[in-house]
Amino acid sequence: MDMKRRIHLELRNRTPAAVRELVLDNCKSNDGKIEGLTAEFVNLEFLSLINVGLISVSNLPKLPKLKKLELSDNRIFGGLDMLAEKLPNLTHSKLKWKNKLKDISTLEPLKKLEYLK
Repeated sequence: MDMKRRIHLELRNRTPAAVRELVLDNCKSNDGKIEGLTAEFVNLEFLSLINVGLISVSNLPKLPKLKKLELSDNRIFGGLDMLAEKLPNLTHSKLKWKNKLKDISTLEPLKKLEYLK
């Protein structure tokens, strides 16, 4: 199942603003980017995108209340620099990659996340 369809199913007749938790694990991204997730999810606090085929999080919308982000088992190569701007209240994130991290500087942008533990 693709990501847009999964988001539609997870809404269960709610508005995006009513959703606080969204689990999209194992659904597939067609182009390696987040699809169907918009800034309308203003109250989203938990987002799980485990094993969805992401290579970038650059098009992640601004989610001001998001505290927990799960990104394990993806092959993310870009977009981490935007997380501080788009997820100002992020406190927890799992970023276990399928391939070994070759350069620790890839994680450097995460230092800007004031609340990240």
